[in-house]
Amino acid sequence: MRFIGNDRPAHDLTYSDVFMVPAHSTVGSRLEVDLTTPDRVGTTIPIVVANMTAISGRRMAETVARRGGLAVLPQDIPVDVVAEVVSWIKTRHPVYDTPITLSPTSTVGEALSLLTKRAHGIVVVVEDGSPVGVVTDGACQGVDRFTQLSEVMTREPLTIPAGTDLTKIFDVLSDERVSAAPVVQGDRLVGVITRKGALRSSLYTPAVNAEGHLLTSAAVGINGDVAGKAGALLAAGVDVLVVDTAHGHQEKAIEALRAVRSVAGAASVVAGNVVTAQGTRDLIEAGADVVKVGVGPGAMCTTRMMTGVGRPQFSAVEECAAEARSLGKHVWADGGVRHPRDIALALAAGAANVMVGSWFAGTYESAGDVHDDGGRLYKESFGMASARAVKARTATQTGFERARAGLFEEGISSSRMYLDPARPGVEDLIDQIVAGVRSSCTYAGARTVDELHERAVLGVQSSAGYEEGRPLPTSW
Repeated sequence: MRFIGNDRPAHDLTYSDVFMVPAHSTVGSRLEVDLTTPDRVGTTIPIVVANMTAISGRRMAETVARRGGLAVLPQDIPVDVVAEVVSWIKTRHPVYDTPITLSPTSTVGEALSLLTKRAHGIVVVVEDGSPVGVVTDGACQGVDRFTQLSEVMTREPLTIPAGTDLTKIFDVLSDERVSAAPVVQGDRLVGVITRKGALRSSLYTPAVNAEGHLLTSAAVGINGDVAGKAGALLAAGVDVLVVDTAHGHQEKAIEALRAVRSVAGAASVVAGNVVTAQGTRDLIEAGADVVKVGVGPGAMCTTRMMTGVGRPQFSAVEECAAEARSLGKHVWADGGVRHPRDIALALAAGAANVMVGSWFAGTYESAGDVHDDGGRLYKESFGMASARAVKARTATQTGFERARAGLFEEGISSSRMYLDPARPGVEDLIDQIVAGVRSSCTYAGARTVDELHERAVLGVQSSAGYEEGRPLPTSW
C-alpha cells in the first residue's frame, strides 16, 4: 500500500479520511477475487463478528461460518454454556440452515415469536421428525394468536431431498414460487434451504475446521484462571481463542496471553487490543498469532470521549499490520467500520480480517430479542464496557463489589439498532460487504487480500470529498 506520490500525511487518519485510487487491472470479474484470509485461522471471507453479548451467539456464529466468516463468542458466557453452544454449532450443516420447528398443536403466537430469529422466514411443522406443514408470517396475520398451527399451515409442503444440486434447488423453488423449503433425508427433516441460500452456497465457501465442522471462536478475559478457561474452551471444541481486553498493551494482558499460549497447542490465538507497533510486537512475542487492533472506534464505545485515549483506526491498522507482517503474523482491524468501503480500506492498510460489531446488531441472527417501534423492528445493542455489560460480568461478585465496579463503566448501555427491511439478515449484509470488497479488489487489480494490500494506492480527502462520494436517497 502507498499514498499518491508517496505523500504520506503527518497526522493520523480514519477510514473516512482516505480513498482508493483505481489502477490498471487485469481482473475481469469480481468472481475472480479470492477473499480467503492470509491469517490461517480458516476464514474464507475477511469478516469476524465481534465478541459482543448483544450480537454474537449461536445463530450468528452458525450463519456467518456457513458463509466463510467467524463469530467470536463473548468472554462473559460461562464455559459450560459455551461448550453447549459450540457442540450445537459443530452439528450444523454447512449448506442448509437450521429449521424453526413446532408441532401442529403449537400456536400462532409461538410461531410469530420465533420467525424473527432466522432470515429464512418459515416455521416447519413436524410430527415424529418429519415435516407435515409449513407456516409463514403471512399465514399468521389476521388470526388469533392462540390458533393452532394445524389450522393455518400449508399441508404436504414442497420438500427438497438432501444432496440435491444447488442449481436444481434454485430452479425448483423458483418454479413453485416459494422462497424456502424444508430439506429432508428420506422423510426426516435435516434443514431449510432458500433460493438465496442456494445461490450463496455456490458463491461462498464455508469456514470449517479439519474435521469439516463449522469454525468456532470464543474470547477469554485476562482475570482469574485464564489457562484453565482456555483449556476448557479448547476441550469443548473451540477452534480459535481470543484473549480480549480493552488495553492489550499491559503486563497483565501479556501474562494472560502467555498462559493461553501454553495450553493452546496448534490452535490459533488472537490477542488485543493495541494501536501501536510496539504493542503489536509485544503481543506477538508473548505468543499471539494474530493481534487485534483498535481502541475507541466502535459505535458503542465511549473510551475516547471518557479518557482521551485511542487512535484513528486507519493509521492504527496500517502501523500495526506492518509490524505484524514483518514478524510473519497478522492483525484484525477491530471497530470503526460502517460501510463496505471501510472494510476494503482496512484490508488495504494490511489487516487480514475485519471485526464487525454494531453493524450486525440489527439483524435476525444477532443475540438480542426483536422489539417493535410503531412497525419498525429493532434490537438493543450495548457496549462491552457499559453498565449493562459490567453488571453481567460481575454477577458472581458481592453486591458491594458490583456496585463499585459499576461506577467506572464506559460505553453505551442501550442503543436501538433497527432492522433494515431490505437487508434484515446478516447474510444480506455479508453479501453487501463482499460485493464491495470484491469490487475494490478489481479496481486495484488484486485477486487476493494480500494483493489488495500490496497494490492499493490511497489518497487523503477532506470531509467535503467524503461527502461527495455518498449517494443521495432523495433529489437535491
